[in-house]
Amino acid sequence: MRNTEVMTSGGPVEILCEAAVDSGVAPDADFEPLRALSICERRNVLRFMGRPALERLIGADIPLYRRAPAGWVPVSLLTLDAIDLPDGLMIRSQRPFVAEAPPHLLDDEVTPTYRHFIRNNGVPPVDMRPEAWRLSVDGLVETPLTLSVADLAERFEVVTERLVMECAGNGRAFLDPPTAGAQWAYGGVACCEWTGVRLADLLRAAGPRSHAAFAAVEGADGRLPGEGRGPAFAGVVPMAKALDPHTLIAFAQNGAKILPQNGAPLRLIVPGWPGAYSQKWLTAVSLVERRPGGRFMDGPNYRMPRYDVAPGSFVPDEDMEVIESMPVKSLITAPASGHRTAERTVDVRGHAWAGDDTVAAVSLSFDYGQRWHRAELAPPPNAYAWQRWQAEITLPGRGHYEIWARATDDQGRSQPLAPKWNPGGYLVNAVHRIGVTVV
Repeated sequence: MRNTEVMTSGGPVEILCEAAVDSGVAPDADFEPLRALSICERRNVLRFMGRPALERLIGADIPLYRRAPAGWVPVSLLTLDAIDLPDGLMIRSQRPFVAEAPPHLLDDEVTPTYRHFIRNNGVPPVDMRPEAWRLSVDGLVETPLTLSVADLAERFEVVTERLVMECAGNGRAFLDPPTAGAQWAYGGVACCEWTGVRLADLLRAAGPRSHAAFAAVEGADGRLPGEGRGPAFAGVVPMAKALDPHTLIAFAQNGAKILPQNGAPLRLIVPGWPGAYSQKWLTAVSLVERRPGGRFMDGPNYRMPRYDVAPGSFVPDEDMEVIESMPVKSLITAPASGHRTAERTVDVRGHAWAGDDTVAAVSLSFDYGQRWHRAELAPPPNAYAWQRWQAEITLPGRGHYEIWARATDDQGRSQPLAPKWNPGGYLVNAVHRIGVTVV
């Protein structure tokens, strides 16, 4: 046995991978040297291992190994995150706080409140009492408004809808080379039932002026220590999206008060667009004529190149455009990656969504995309909700396989087989992969 030093993005990391492979111990024990590494570091370690080493770590043969794409790394070895919080969330950052659930804990059609991902930009407000909260609507309006939480329910129609919310950086951890930002895996997404009032109704009550083009929104969270004063984040929503009847100011989540970590007592919900638009701890909506800078919504943040770029490329600011609708995506929620079974036939299910559009089809592959099998897809219960799908997959025999899920939207756009790199690490929508072993 000998130590192996592998250069990773975090510097030299010494691990006992070869020792684990040669030891003959149970696969779960072999995983421990990898658990201490980030997803990027694991990828850099595993990509240099040959088939025998990977099979010993997995604890089974990989019958279709020769069909795997160049640079393939088994996803069951790549995603070995330990659960950090009692509710099943994994912490991705402490400052600011960021956490996500693994895909198998997102199996519910309505995401449980305590499994909704957490994405903070600064320090949450101390006082979140609904009775003390006020929301202002001002700027380019005829009648500025100041409303309490109770005013919203009393003065405007209350609606409840299932709405997908997803961080623009969801999947960033799988980019190579890595990019800055929270290293999300798959769980920066949720579909909860949100109850509130339409932002459009508030804006109409305020009377927007003809030249109002954007709704600038702010929350009560403050900047992290050392970052100065002012709001931690300020979003900018184009008027067309602000007036969408599904864009809500929510005061309840899954039939109860919004949790503090999810933006209590008021949160803007802008479905189908990056979660950055869905301002937490909402205090102000101001109509403006021109897009303001807004903290984090300016510069290169929340922008994508207008064209495909090679990994690691520099993209000038003038070639970047603001992200709006999210791309088509899918998530396998059952079985969990790493599932071991004596049965060749596996029941597979999950969700799919497509930003402002609808999912038209979901297909599955167990031979690295050589052949695809159509899943049964349910319609959404309302616009901007994710869609449930399910299928039975019969695997060829014993061994370790990867099941891939690929969704196609109603515009004919499908998930790519490999993630597309961009400088901000946004809109990663490659096929979702899980590992399954037939013993």
